[in-house]
Amino acid sequence: MQHKVIDTQDVVIRFAGDSGDGMQLTGTLFADASALYGNEISTFPDYPAEIRAPHGTVSGVSGFQVHVGSIEINTPGDFCDVLVAMNPAALKANAKWAKPTATIIVDTDTFDEAGIVRAGFKTLDPVTELKVEDRNIIYSPITTLTKESLKDSGMDNKAIIRCKNMFTLGMCFFMFNRPLEFTYAYLEKKFKKKPQLIEPNKKVLFDGFNYASNIHAIANTYTIQPARQEKGTYRNISGNQATAWGLIAASEKSGVPLFCGSYPITPATAILEELAIHKNLGVKTLQAEDEIAGICTAIGAAYAGNFAVTTTSGPGLSLKSEALGLAMITELPLVLVDVQRSGPSTGIPTKTEQTDLNQALYGRNGECPIAIIAAHSPSHCFDAAFYAGKYAMEHMMPVILLTEGFLGNGSEPWKIPSMKDYPAIKPPFIDSCEGQYKPYQRNPETFARYWAVPGKAGLEHRVGGLEKNTEGVISSDPLNHEKMCAERAEKVARLANYIPDQEVIGDKKGEILIVGWGGTFGHLYTAVKEFHAEGKSVSLAHFDFINPLPKNTAEIFGNFKKIIVCELNSGHFVDYLRAKLPQFKYMQYNKVQGQPFIVKEIVDAVNNIL
Repeated sequence: MQHKVIDTQDVVIRFAGDSGDGMQLTGTLFADASALYGNEISTFPDYPAEIRAPHGTVSGVSGFQVHVGSIEINTPGDFCDVLVAMNPAALKANAKWAKPTATIIVDTDTFDEAGIVRAGFKTLDPVTELKVEDRNIIYSPITTLTKESLKDSGMDNKAIIRCKNMFTLGMCFFMFNRPLEFTYAYLEKKFKKKPQLIEPNKKVLFDGFNYASNIHAIANTYTIQPARQEKGTYRNISGNQATAWGLIAASEKSGVPLFCGSYPITPATAILEELAIHKNLGVKTLQAEDEIAGICTAIGAAYAGNFAVTTTSGPGLSLKSEALGLAMITELPLVLVDVQRSGPSTGIPTKTEQTDLNQALYGRNGECPIAIIAAHSPSHCFDAAFYAGKYAMEHMMPVILLTEGFLGNGSEPWKIPSMKDYPAIKPPFIDSCEGQYKPYQRNPETFARYWAVPGKAGLEHRVGGLEKNTEGVISSDPLNHEKMCAERAEKVARLANYIPDQEVIGDKKGEILIVGWGGTFGHLYTAVKEFHAEGKSVSLAHFDFINPLPKNTAEIFGNFKKIIVCELNSGHFVDYLRAKLPQFKYMQYNKVQGQPFIVKEIVDAVNNIL
């Protein structure tokens, strides 16, 4: 068989195996090598919800999908060109995602009778039972080959078997002509304190590469040229890491030290961990004993003159709701990051959704309006976090930043920006005043109160959860309460004067406008590009600013005959739009499965309307 090297624009690879097989690391290393090579990438880590499901069962399968291309890449891909299945359960859980033309690599050492039965197959022929026998199946004894590769390494059998993911990675590097040098450098850094593990891992990676180059089952290999990107320095970045860095950038631009008080929760914990690394940048972090303590320490830090942050997911947002009301009524700057996951209650902790929007909008007692910003991609988390910090500090109010597990865990190339291109942040600090300081006296343009740091003579004041008048005196006067409620609401409403106008992707007027928010951007944008290629009148308005809405929202909606709102919940944003802009009719397409959209789902939904 003649070997062919085929140049392709993009490819989707899905690594799947037991949660102990190292599939997240394998996918990450393939993605990082591709990003460093210059490709566009988008990743989708898909973790099992159980902490440690029984070995070899479908519920314990861990997956990592990466979309690599020389063209613009906006999603991790709907279906994969290559599926790596490290055991029968991985094949059963993921065969449905393999394209009809896909290559499937399986570790035959795990496809024994016990493994097949444990995975829940009815027969001992998984390939036929799943009806994927027409795919290019590469049967490889990966476990055996890994043992052979490392038989002289001095490692014990358990440690050797853990290296089979590196053997598989080597096979995929050969198939797609990925350089090994980037991963070699990673291994040297990772095992710097355990140098005895560097050479064995390098060897098994190379042996996997060499094995793939010598078997005839891989008839063709593929090259994916570097993407044509703007000049600059790029790195691969996850949404959680970008969020942390955006918050640090806001602290730097404002000159206000950052304090993060948080409690670990999936999938938001990585933000706290990343912030904790950067003490050299003046960041202070506190891992509190619970969610309530986390936000309360942050509020205390804000009162003391810090840029306050707390991070969480849906269940934690519920617990923080009373204290969030305290931040609102005291009018102190706070950014609350909610990395959304499937719910309700504990739900499916490792899966993604957009089901916290109603809670973010309304989940507090009393009249308690909160500004809400949503990130739309892993790299956009940096900008979203930066501006959440800017608006929180300049407008003296809490801001909820909504991201999602899909964004927080996912990654993509990010052009490292120059901070001179970002606006200054000017918190309304006050150092002195004539006469008595009034803590709720407002800037006439923003309606923000002034920020007096405790300890300054002449600026003694009282703020707290009880209603007060402008002078900071506790008041239960009915008219004063109504006035203060109106002023706090007006402050949030006036933020619309400072956020950018909403943009439309595609024609500014037309037949159908797709509306989305948050992490659905890549899938909706890709669907719109498909419609444009077919000459259909479909445009996209994707909202980063939810409360308040951009000032030109009604103008945009009036330019389209039909509006379809697509979101990963039962209709939170569309109901919000119906309340805010009832003059328009809205259609909706929703998905609540703990999984991101598939582009084809969007295309089919819109075609049904067309």
